[in-house]
Amino acid sequence: MADSSVKLETPHELVRPALVDHGRSIQWVTENVSNIVESSTPKWWLLSFCITSPIALMGLICIVYQISNGVGVWGENHPNGWAWDITNFVFWIGIGHAGTLISAVLFLTRQKWRTSINRAAEAMTLFAVVCAGIFPAIHVGRVWYAWFLAPIPNTNAIWPNFRSPLLWDVFAVSTYFSVSVLFWFVGLIPDLATLRDRAKSRVAQIIYGVLALGWRGGNRQWRHYEMAYLLLAGLSTPLVLSVHSIVSFDFATSIMPGWHTTIFPPYFVAGAIFGGFAMVLTIMLPAARIFPQINDMITRNHVDKMAKIILLTGSIVGYAYLMELFVAWYGANKFEGFTFFTARANIDGKGWYQWAYWIMMFCNVISPQIFWFKKMRTNYVVVFVVCQFVNVGMWFERFTIIVTSLAQDFLPSSWGHYSPSTTEILTFVGTFGIFLSLFLLFMRFLPMIAISEVKGVTPEADPHNHHLKH
Repeated sequence: MADSSVKLETPHELVRPALVDHGRSIQWVTENVSNIVESSTPKWWLLSFCITSPIALMGLICIVYQISNGVGVWGENHPNGWAWDITNFVFWIGIGHAGTLISAVLFLTRQKWRTSINRAAEAMTLFAVVCAGIFPAIHVGRVWYAWFLAPIPNTNAIWPNFRSPLLWDVFAVSTYFSVSVLFWFVGLIPDLATLRDRAKSRVAQIIYGVLALGWRGGNRQWRHYEMAYLLLAGLSTPLVLSVHSIVSFDFATSIMPGWHTTIFPPYFVAGAIFGGFAMVLTIMLPAARIFPQINDMITRNHVDKMAKIILLTGSIVGYAYLMELFVAWYGANKFEGFTFFTARANIDGKGWYQWAYWIMMFCNVISPQIFWFKKMRTNYVVVFVVCQFVNVGMWFERFTIIVTSLAQDFLPSSWGHYSPSTTEILTFVGTFGIFLSLFLLFMRFLPMIAISEVKGVTPEADPHNHHLKH
């Protein structure tokens, strides 16, 4: 008869990596995340904000200058009616995808490793969408008429053309932003109440108290909170797929060679997730170095999983690139073949932007392949460097799609070489200043890690953990 006192040990390969290292307690999580907000403003933060805010101001000045003088201050021409403006719009919208994916999709699939990174990713989504919304608004030229896009009665009897995918963009992006704000704020409520209860100044107590909406942590409040969070997650999930699919319709519904393809919706969605996760790691890896107290919450396990997602989505994007080339060859359409093999790949020396195409191919297809090796996926320096390649490659992907297709279109007599103006370049650089300034403010005044959610994945919160020492 077997001895019932013998303890069976779980095989090492079946033990899941801890989501919070060193067996940290619930109290430790609260103290260390709250201290980031409650401590005095560090010098590095002031220095960083003094660098990013002038860059943001420069971008705003360029926007005012462009509105005052018209889109002629850009380098656009015929046939390049779209160029850096729409490139930057699609780039920023893509970055905004990772936040909703981490928060909603991974929440619905019960992936608990998301808890340490979802708050920062959600904030990144909001700030990226803010930067993205700038470019279509100023691209229309007369910004003061942009309200004609809204389906409201007006004396001129001008109604939106609902058959246009450009109008679908307006509704898709605005809906995505609204739901993302709600999702982000609802998740913040328990943590805002924690900061309210810990606040030492009367002003902080009032501000956090108002934002906490009377949260007391009762059973009824938690039940309603979890239901609201679940509903918002369910509402956000189709938005992850729909927003960038609709953005891709701006191109796919046209007859322009290089745009008119059915692969664009899934290709754009995979690329957005690909670039979005790269930007999450770009932000979170330095944050983990700056704040050593969160190293136990953002572990190598988290970085490893995000690197795997980058490898997966990068492989999907690489497949889409190769499939575009195959269809252009197999379809025997001379205009499609010219766009892909001459204007982009430049196999016969007649293309203008082959450098952008091959930068895109290397950054998005070749560089992520290093993540097949676990040592590379858990090496912070390697991961950070690859993420920078991905960020660069995803911008060049949008540039390649938009500019090369327009610059050398059907008629050689109407070709036009595009190069950006100083105003365009400074406006784009300025959006990085806006994005980073907003993120610095978020890090300083709000908990960048979801306290209440990380508490739920600590060893102390696990009812089946019998190895805790009390």
